[in-house]
Amino acid sequence: MYCTKCGTQIGNELKCPNCGQPVQPVAQAPLPTVPAYIVWSILATLFCCLPGGVVAIIYSAMVGSKLAANDYEGALKASKKAKLWCWLSFGIGLAMQLIVTAIYVIMMFVCISQKDSSVLHL
Repeated sequence: MYCTKCGTQIGNELKCPNCGQPVQPVAQAPLPTVPAYIVWSILATLFCCLPGGVVAIIYSAMVGSKLAANDYEGALKASKKAKLWCWLSFGIGLAMQLIVTAIYVIMMFVCISQKDSSVLHL
């Protein structure tokens, strides 16, 4: 940072060491917030796909630590990966549920058809 009056380089001081001019700290523009998707990650772990949800939780936790280290780009990448793993976990869980339901329905039809055929043969 430099003094606005004389141009002397200033460290963390409140006054310019050369001319005594009070230094106004320059405010940095706040970075936009980065979503962590931690709630979605936990829900995906509990209700959809355990392995994918755990990966989503890990990336969600990385968002906060990267923001604390002032690594905005890293936090944004971790946030995108957490979102991706939430969706993957949801998709895998939904697919597995549909497969299990289809197998259950097929088994019910097989059992019903076997019961009917055994009744007819008696």
